[in-house]
Amino acid sequence: MTDSPLGELVDYRPTIPTPADFDAFWERTLAEARLHGGAVTAERVTDQHRLRTVEVHDVRFPGWNGEPVAAWLLRPRDADGPLPVIVTCIGYSGGRGLPTDHLLWSAAGYAQLVVDSRGQGHDTPDRGEGDGTQWAGGFMTRGIDSPDHYYYRRLMTDCVRAADAVPQLPGLDSDRVIIAGGSQGGGLALAVAGLAPDRVAAVMPDVPFLCHFRRAVEITGEGPYVELAKYLRWHSRHNVGPAFATLSYFDGVHFAARATAPALFSVGLMDPICPPSTVYAAFNNYMGADRTMTVWPFADHGGGYGSNPAAQLAWLHDQGLNPK
Repeated sequence: MTDSPLGELVDYRPTIPTPADFDAFWERTLAEARLHGGAVTAERVTDQHRLRTVEVHDVRFPGWNGEPVAAWLLRPRDADGPLPVIVTCIGYSGGRGLPTDHLLWSAAGYAQLVVDSRGQGHDTPDRGEGDGTQWAGGFMTRGIDSPDHYYYRRLMTDCVRAADAVPQLPGLDSDRVIIAGGSQGGGLALAVAGLAPDRVAAVMPDVPFLCHFRRAVEITGEGPYVELAKYLRWHSRHNVGPAFATLSYFDGVHFAARATAPALFSVGLMDPICPPSTVYAAFNNYMGADRTMTVWPFADHGGGYGSNPAAQLAWLHDQGLNPK
């Protein structure tokens, strides 16, 4: 096991100070993004991918600063009525990939909106912000000098704007929007659930990243959190306090404390990348009363692997969010 025993984890509820202007910061951030406006477009590209049972649209919607963000929209062909939609956020260092990478949810009768990750995928560049950009081998320290400059301010805004775009896309039920993702995608899903609770009918964060930063950086030696440790190793004299102050605006624990939709989390007790205690920190601070944790006792960062979709489908059915 990579962390505390399960009996301790289920009660793990750390007190993590929230910035006094946390809500104001995000209200300003999202208001600025929405002020830019911009068109939502969806080009049918099904024939390019030789798919016979799925319709595919190549989507662009306005994200951070009004910049166009790429996404795939997949729907079962000839489906009747508006469909519940799984808005999928992607794990670290990945993008939206190809439509053929994402056929599970349409096979189950859902629509799916797969959101590209700016700078990580190939179809949505990240132009950065400000002059304080720092690098330590990845995205975790990019712009860490300030919450205004930090990379995840832009990426989280993109994901909220993806939920904003749902009513403007064909064949989707905007009252049945499910935000989902694993690892980084799970952390992004929590951000959307906390920042746009009126848009979200359910949230499914698997082995979520971006939660309880301080503990994660201190106890894990694998994965993207190591980027922060390396940065702080060389900038520890002056930058530890300011770095964690920036990260506090992007901590999934704080988003969880503002989220109200039914939630299905998952955790792997042998996860060396997202320590189980960091997942439980978000889960135990989740504001919504309807929350469930799927525990994979011998799982690493892959969580339930191929078993997880079955658990998600069953849970969605119990929530009344299955396709009609």
